[in-house]
Amino acid sequence: MERRRLVGAGLAGLVLLPGAVRAQSSTRTPRIGFLNNLNPAVAAPNVEAFLQGLRERGWIDGRNVTIVYRWADGDMARHPAHALELAKLPVDVIVTAGTQAVRAARQATTTIPIVVAIMPDPVGLGFAASLARPGGNVTGLANVFEELTPKQLEVFREVVPGAKRIVLLTDRSTEDRILAVTEAAARALGLVPLTLDVKTPRDLDASMKTARSERADGVLVLPSPFFNRYRARIADLAIAQRLPTISESAEYVVDGGLLSYGPNFPQMYFRAAAYVDRILRGETAGNLPIERPTTFELVVNEKTAKALAIVIPKGLLQRADRVIR
Repeated sequence: MERRRLVGAGLAGLVLLPGAVRAQSSTRTPRIGFLNNLNPAVAAPNVEAFLQGLRERGWIDGRNVTIVYRWADGDMARHPAHALELAKLPVDVIVTAGTQAVRAARQATTTIPIVVAIMPDPVGLGFAASLARPGGNVTGLANVFEELTPKQLEVFREVVPGAKRIVLLTDRSTEDRILAVTEAAARALGLVPLTLDVKTPRDLDASMKTARSERADGVLVLPSPFFNRYRARIADLAIAQRLPTISESAEYVVDGGLLSYGPNFPQMYFRAAAYVDRILRGETAGNLPIERPTTFELVVNEKTAKALAIVIPKGLLQRADRVIR
């Protein structure tokens, strides 16, 4: 009788064991795949903002969540392989930014949630059915750059009122509609746009020399992960050629550019952490509305202005959110 009890208990334990294993595996540490266009040094402000957003929601890397990083370092061709690596691990959510990275992540997986910190026109590009109800596995924050570049040109014209020609610096990642809108906005302001396409880091030097030889009065750096990687170099080359620059990111100005107007990108990464939190707690990516930034920063580098012998209008300095001296 006693032996039968022991055998029965052992069998009961065997029957319960698979359930116990499932319970244990269900409590494993969640993994976040971080698919980034840049490298750790250049992306540091965005990464820290994202980590801060996670910490404020109770997620600490290395304690109750694991972040797996994949860096493109400005080479967008690396994204497909990196996205596949993250999908095969697998991770529980992928955080990324930019058209090419989002496309690579979507091609790698249609089931793992993708949170995008910065994405241009997600509906127009087919990443979401609508902003209010994206459907699919992509959500996050949208930044419609074609609405920003006309404002950037207005700011530039205010600083360089006599400008007649402006270079639009592009690369292979520049969306056609962004370029078309920007060219039209330049002409509406009485500026002649000169589009220069950059394919390699070596082309940056040549492009600035061309801008000078073509008597350009300034450079608008169009949105590009590649340019973001080389923003300090772009600033140095532009100053050497006596060319004021304007871009969408304050980081360009911190690294020596003259002007920027656009959303606070670290803040967008901070907000992306809120999406990750909701997904890790069980919500579905396709049901989370895509946000658009509601505040924009005007940033001025007075040190660069002095190097270029440009006097920033007092009214613009008063409106600026940040002035770097």
